[in-house]
Amino acid sequence: MAKMQKYNTPKGKTARVEDPALAYPSAKKPLQVADYTYKKMKKVADLVPFTQAEWANMLHLSERTLQRYAKNNSSFEGIYTDRILLLQEMIQLGLETFTDAQAFYRWLKKEKSVMGHTLNFTSLYSDRGIQEIIDQLIRIQQGVYA
Repeated sequence: MAKMQKYNTPKGKTARVEDPALAYPSAKKPLQVADYTYKKMKKVADLVPFTQAEWANMLHLSERTLQRYAKNNSSFEGIYTDRILLLQEMIQLGLETFTDAQAFYRWLKKEKSVMGHTLNFTSLYSDRGIQEIIDQLIRIQQGVYA
């Protein structure tokens, strides 16, 4: 068994390790999660030709519930806001990667085999799938796609 080494810190001080924020690509600016209204989400939605049914599926909401958010300009709960922000990151990468929103949408709709599994539009129904799409977009930008 490895011997653990004890480090001394000045009295009253706490030892801590800090990672520089610039090391993480998604740490470009702080994310505002509180009070994320339908109008804010609509700005993201207007960037791509996703249908309301597709947005409802990606957010795990019924279309009717999404319509209520729209009608009242309600604020989304945290879990939905997190998903919208992740989708926003993916959409921004997609629009940087492809010539236009329609080309990006067609690419999302097409099945693609990546690293031994299939990615398609239904991949956007989970956080992991969205992250895999983001990873693939980064690979395409860097010219290292599978």
